[in-house]
Amino acid sequence: MPRTFVIADIHGCHQALARLLEKISPDPDRDTLVFLGDYVDRGPASREVVETLLDLRRSHARLVTLMGNHESMLLDYLAGGDPGLFLAAGGAETLESYGIVTYGDQWTQEVLPPEHRRFLEGLLPWWEDENFIYVHAGLEPGVELACQSKDWLLWARQGFIDSDFDFGKRVIYGHTPWPEPRVDATRIGIDTGAVYGGRLTCLVLPEMEFVSVEGGVHGAGWRD
Repeated sequence: MPRTFVIADIHGCHQALARLLEKISPDPDRDTLVFLGDYVDRGPASREVVETLLDLRRSHARLVTLMGNHESMLLDYLAGGDPGLFLAAGGAETLESYGIVTYGDQWTQEVLPPEHRRFLEGLLPWWEDENFIYVHAGLEPGVELACQSKDWLLWARQGFIDSDFDFGKRVIYGHTPWPEPRVDATRIGIDTGAVYGGRLTCLVLPEMEFVSVEGGVHGAGWRD
C-alpha cells in the first residue's frame, strides 16, 4: 500500500534529515513525501537541506513541499525587504551556509543558486489529500481552505491550536514545537524541535506512526 511521509521544521539540520530519510526509506515510485516548511534558518546547513529536497524532487515521483514562515522571510529579504526580522530569526546562519558573510542585498541575490531561488518561490501554501490537510502553521477557524490568509498559514499559533473547529479533514501542521507529537481530535502537530536539541519527526500514514531521530543543539529555548 502506498504511504505518506510527513516531515516538518528541519531548520538547517541536514544530518538529522539524512538520518531520518534513511530510517523511513520511502519508496520513490509509490510513496508520497510531504514537507511542511521551515527548511532554513537557525541550523548550520540550510543550503544542504534545500539541495536534498531538490534531489528528492528528481528521484521521487510524489514530493510535496510547503512554504514555511522562514522561507517567506528569506524571500522577503531577497526582494529587498527589511533584513532585521530575517537575520534575527536565524537568517544569518542560512546566508552563511551559502558562503555569504556580508548581507548586501545584491550580492545575496547573485550568490543564491537560481535553482534554490526557484524552489523557494514555488513552495505551496497548503496541500490536501483524501484524508488530511497539510499546512505549515495552521488554519483560521471558519474560513474555507482556499480563502486562508498567509498570516494564518505561516504564522498561526494559539488561535488555531486552541480551537476545536473541524475543518472537515484532520490538519497536520508544524511551526509550533512540542516535546512529543501533539495529537488532537482534529489536528496533529509534528514539530518536535529538532534545531533546539529535540528530535526531527516523520508522521507515517496511514499507519499513524511517528518515526524520529535526534536533531541538533542550537540556541536556547523553544521558539517559532
